[in-house]
Amino acid sequence: MNEIVIKGTITLKQGRDHSIKRFHPWIFSGGIQQTHGEPSDGDWVEVQDAKKTTVGFGHYQKGSITARILVFGDEKPIPSIYYEKISKAFEQRIKTFTSSESTNSYRLVHGEGDGLPGLIIDLYHDVAVLQAHSFGMQKDRAIIAVAIKEVFENRNAKLSAVYYKTLSEKSESEYLLGMAAVPHVIIEHSNKFYVDWEEGQKTGFFLDQRENRKLLGEMSKDKNVLNTFCYTGGFSIYALQAGAKLVHSVDASEKAIELTRKNLTLNGFEPTQHECFASDTFDFIKDKKDVYDLIILDPPAFAKHKDARHQAVKGYQRLNAEAMRVIKSGGIIFTFSCSQVVDNQLFYDTVVSAAIQSRRQVKVLHHLSQPADHPVSLFHREGEYLKGLVLYVE
Repeated sequence: MNEIVIKGTITLKQGRDHSIKRFHPWIFSGGIQQTHGEPSDGDWVEVQDAKKTTVGFGHYQKGSITARILVFGDEKPIPSIYYEKISKAFEQRIKTFTSSESTNSYRLVHGEGDGLPGLIIDLYHDVAVLQAHSFGMQKDRAIIAVAIKEVFENRNAKLSAVYYKTLSEKSESEYLLGMAAVPHVIIEHSNKFYVDWEEGQKTGFFLDQRENRKLLGEMSKDKNVLNTFCYTGGFSIYALQAGAKLVHSVDASEKAIELTRKNLTLNGFEPTQHECFASDTFDFIKDKKDVYDLIILDPPAFAKHKDARHQAVKGYQRLNAEAMRVIKSGGIIFTFSCSQVVDNQLFYDTVVSAAIQSRRQVKVLHHLSQPADHPVSLFHREGEYLKGLVLYVE
């Protein structure tokens, strides 16, 4: 990588530098006094406080979050920045999450949690899937792919391909390095799953629920289980492997249901052990009173921005209240929200409201979140997007 070129300078308003000095990586448009130069989306910029002291460097992007800081302080970023940060992320995974014969896929880079705001890298066995949530990471994707390759080569780790999964209509998904066939089979706690990073949701699979799926398996033996918003059937496979008596998977997407069926076959289950339904969850659950001992509520994000938060809360309340109403006495509910704008307290309060509405006595058994390969910076609480509760309904 050639020398990093700084295309502009952002000067903050008086008193608006406190967050960056506390290592929060986002610079909001409302805190900017002036922008010098003419940076374009994705360009590197220098950030100064009101006294013109340099406090950081990062990617520029027009919008509410105008800059995402990759380097705090006054030292200009060096060409090897991506290699160094990805290398540190790799080391953290080695120390806190061990890939093995029973689990060979994990998140290598989790955006702000790894000092690379806007960048996601998921590793599916020997294929790295890169996703950019900022123009800066999108613009630097080829450089990032080379850095990934160098990190793996220097550690004698196998890497057959790097795939870029676009989120923008202005760019196309592409293999940045190598090539790999899809669907790809991964192993997670000895369970097998097909992953299609080219056509699937997100990067192809929801690695963030790995440890929560394991916990569900531990509680599924001899139970009738309902997995709503099932996508590719992850929770369903764990329940069946653990000896669940009956498992039903529901998703409004026919494609998701087909993927669930393929994963059931991949793991050697007979059709009689499980049934899939392409149906709206609310329609499916309304006449299922006293059928299920365990229900999983893992919907997609009901709100992706603050303007939709109120409607999202109403959706979570309705969903949880309905599950509490129909579940058997002594039943267990795994309920989740992946909406970043719905924080832990709001989600908890929403579930409490649902319990009041259902008129059932409910206990909290576990508070759930994302695993160690999805780290959250202490200075960026927003990175803790996944929240969940395991409930016991009397």
